[in-house]
Amino acid sequence: MDVPESTRIGRREFLAQSAAGAALVAGAQTAAGAPFPAETLSKEAHTGMRFREKLLQCLGGPWPNPCELRPKPRETIVRDGYRIESLTYEAEPGDSIPAMLLIPDGVDANNPAPAVAVWHQHNGEYHLGKSEPAGLAGNPMHHTGAALARLGYVVLCPDALCFEQRRGEHLRGDQFERFEFLRYVVAGKCMAWKNILDMRRAVDYLCARPEVLSERIGCYGHSMGSTHTWLVGPWEPRLKCLVGNCCLPTYAAIHRTQILHCFPNFIPGLFAFGDTPDLAALIAPRPLLLNFGELDGGSPIQEVRQGIETIARAYQTAGAEEMFSHYIEDGVGHVLSESMWDRTREWFARHLRG
Repeated sequence: MDVPESTRIGRREFLAQSAAGAALVAGAQTAAGAPFPAETLSKEAHTGMRFREKLLQCLGGPWPNPCELRPKPRETIVRDGYRIESLTYEAEPGDSIPAMLLIPDGVDANNPAPAVAVWHQHNGEYHLGKSEPAGLAGNPMHHTGAALARLGYVVLCPDALCFEQRRGEHLRGDQFERFEFLRYVVAGKCMAWKNILDMRRAVDYLCARPEVLSERIGCYGHSMGSTHTWLVGPWEPRLKCLVGNCCLPTYAAIHRTQILHCFPNFIPGLFAFGDTPDLAALIAPRPLLLNFGELDGGSPIQEVRQGIETIARAYQTAGAEEMFSHYIEDGVGHVLSESMWDRTREWFARHLRG
């Protein structure tokens, strides 16, 4: 990839400084979320800002101003300890996102609760999206939204593009996903750009609900949902606590082992400036937990360990070492194990309820 010399960040320079700069940029925020004036930032912070700008360019540029949500209720399903509201809201004009909102018993406008957005997995199961974490279909291991609702959290489970009720009419499965990825690429964007836009709208919706403590919103995702977690984290400061389970595929590992990964992992041009852990490092200093399976072929552990070091350095530079935690479980692969789930519950309890 040819980049004009005047705008290029040297790869060695970037790898040496981006995590630290990202952390300083993330930390250089006012209470309202606006960055401090540029003249007050250090050289490292400026480097981090340059990476953030390059990342945004690679993704496809700024997101549009948010449109009205135009929420539309559909049906309500009563469960033991909570109810599920089926609904839609708009990400962009005319682009409605079907979602499930899980509200625990006793939670209302007078008794609001912390909230968690749950991004569902991929697994090639395009017929499943929001319904799996909502506990209505799929693998019980991934009924995580329902489990969090039983713990007292308001939970939002939206469909990602290409899944469940957002599938194509003429193309199905991976063909429609490929079509959508290429449609965004020729428009100068990528699927990750659209995924981030949609997730930011999910946070908008949670903030609009009277049952939600808007200053205590987190997110969780397994597999592709984990990718979505570290994709949206740098761009959504309202997410106060983030958990990703079993997915940090670096481009170095993808190229070394020739992995055909799902499309949200691929941001055109990004590898000229850094790798996916450098992106995740932009979440510092907010609480971030990443779980991994030692034998997970989708996230080769050699590069995962290197990526963890990159993220940890960003948190150390931000003076927030305790806000980043990781766990690698020996002898397991691409799963949500009991140990991983225990750490996830504890992380949310500490940072959303503590």
